[in-house]
Amino acid sequence: MIKLHDLYFKPFVSEQELEGTVQRMVDQISEDLKDEVPVFVGILNGSFMFVSDFVKKYPKPCEVTFIKLASYEGLKSSEDIQRLIGLTQDLSGRTVVILEDIIDSGRTLAEVHRIFKNENVKKLIIATLFFKPEAYKRDFKLHYVGLEIPDKFIVGYGLDYDGLGRDLPTIYQLKTTQHMTNLVLFGPPGAGKGTQAEFLKQKYNLVHISTGDVFRYNIKNETALGMLAKSYIDKGELVPDQVTIDMLNAEVEKNADANGFLFDGFPRTNAQAEALDKLMDSKDSQINAMIALEVDDEVLVERLLERGKTSGRADDADESIIRNRIVEYYNKTAILKDYYSAQNKYFGVDGVGSIEEITERLSAVIDKL
Repeated sequence: MIKLHDLYFKPFVSEQELEGTVQRMVDQISEDLKDEVPVFVGILNGSFMFVSDFVKKYPKPCEVTFIKLASYEGLKSSEDIQRLIGLTQDLSGRTVVILEDIIDSGRTLAEVHRIFKNENVKKLIIATLFFKPEAYKRDFKLHYVGLEIPDKFIVGYGLDYDGLGRDLPTIYQLKTTQHMTNLVLFGPPGAGKGTQAEFLKQKYNLVHISTGDVFRYNIKNETALGMLAKSYIDKGELVPDQVTIDMLNAEVEKNADANGFLFDGFPRTNAQAEALDKLMDSKDSQINAMIALEVDDEVLVERLLERGKTSGRADDADESIIRNRIVEYYNKTAILKDYYSAQNKYFGVDGVGSIEEITERLSAVIDKL
């Protein structure tokens, strides 16, 4: 990601895809115009990179000129189109190809048609590198379109955000969730994960999503997903990952304006981690870190046996069961540690000490993110 002024942008169209798109448009237009010598008209400022690359690739004689129009203020296309530099040559009887960087609402295109209305050109052809069909409000024909894109703000390859970004060789898209921080909190049984989750969600104003709590809520309230999950549980089968992801998606949707999420109890496998990445990507966000509390096995056993005296949980009272739970945790976590380490997102934190000391260590990691 990159930051321009106060906003973050994520990669959207690569340099290679841009080059291929420009070449395709060149091939189409040169084939259609045959031996005509066209006048390519770029719309400044945004089209300068596109026009430059286009005419360098164009295989036949051509002429190039520019007009300068202004229609953007910050992130929004303004109602008024300002003509800053107009035509400086007679184009009567010529085939004119407008090379636009992007067409969204069509207001700039309307001004282009108004400019050329009395120029007596032989033919006016509109070619745009990017087109936002969702935003287009005009009836003017677009003869050549490079890429159709969603109605989201983009920068790069001539396009800017308040003056910055034109120099970028690739296209970036505005990140709609600007400052969301999403964490996966892991820890073996007895590591104090639940206690720390409570502190962290308060300190960083995160939404704590515990898989166990989500399952219990959906089953208790007999939601469609809860009933589906229960049907598997009643048969002694594992609940499919997609059912769990759909439950998590519902929780994320309910808290779309959150500062971020603290996932607890999920993922537990590579497939689940990949599914969670896809889920967060669909929300224009990502998992920022997996933070694992690291505690020596003997300390864990001691803690859980002590907890078992008051918790009433049978699995906290039997040492052999406790040790099996710890082994199972490490078998699963080892896989996920590799998954998140490959993305430089795995952070191990010493889970031995007072609650305050452990919270301070966790906070040090989160603050650096």
